[in-house]
Amino acid sequence: MIANDHEVLIVTGMSGAGRSTVGNSLEDLGWYVVDNLPPQMLRPLVDLAAHAGSSLPNIAVVVDVRGGKLFSDLHAIVEQLRTATRIRVIFLEATDAVLVRRFEQVRRPHPLQRSGTILDGITAERTRMFEMRESSDLIIDTSELNVHQLATLISASFAEENAPGLRITVLSFGYKYGLPPDADLVADMRFIPNPFWIPELRDRTGQDSVVREYVLAQEGVSDFIANYLLAITPVLSGFQRENKRHATIAIGCTGGKHRSVAVAEEFAARFRELPGVAVSVKHRDLGRE
Repeated sequence: MIANDHEVLIVTGMSGAGRSTVGNSLEDLGWYVVDNLPPQMLRPLVDLAAHAGSSLPNIAVVVDVRGGKLFSDLHAIVEQLRTATRIRVIFLEATDAVLVRRFEQVRRPHPLQRSGTILDGITAERTRMFEMRESSDLIIDTSELNVHQLATLISASFAEENAPGLRITVLSFGYKYGLPPDADLVADMRFIPNPFWIPELRDRTGQDSVVREYVLAQEGVSDFIANYLLAITPVLSGFQRENKRHATIAIGCTGGKHRSVAVAEEFAARFRELPGVAVSVKHRDLGRE
């Protein structure tokens, strides 16, 4: 096995304790997440990461009793891996009563209950998990945590320093081509005089400085941008608190060529001044006319 600098996080623990939530949260943070991997595949995965170098981010692997008999080898394999790579084990648990309630809510059997009860399955799983729990680096009891609180905890524990807490896509569009279905917020720029009716601007776009200057200089535009930013800032902060890590802000005009493009570029520039935010700009309908 090849030693490497990648960090490998093993996510394991009790069924129903939140492994899927942790996996999704880590994926949002940029980790490469593999779910339900047989323990015997951990070594090849670590070797692959070493060969991939910086092209592969940190790795998180969800391993649990769904692996059946293969799961029994997990503890020994993890201990061997610790000698060659940076590896941590996070163990998720909850009280029996909470786990029973969660399984009843989703109306699914416990993977180990067989012909018995949910509690029988939980008891059997605790026995199989004992060794891994004792050797874990971090144990999280999720009994009193909802999915949002658990995601916040994972983000605080595993986010890279200076990593953006929110990724914003500013999307310009033309109303005549329909609203963007994935927009979280929509702003309408059709209150601005249309450069289309000015011959020297008609064939240009909002990416051209002459159009941008014309649009931003119109009455009410400066106030609108300032007030919209003031209104949206607490919304973006709330998105981050609720672990919504991607937001699409759509800026529309009639054809998606002049006004929406110019204002979208201006909004993107302003958003980039906010802390903890990564911004990209897309012009959905530019060139469609």
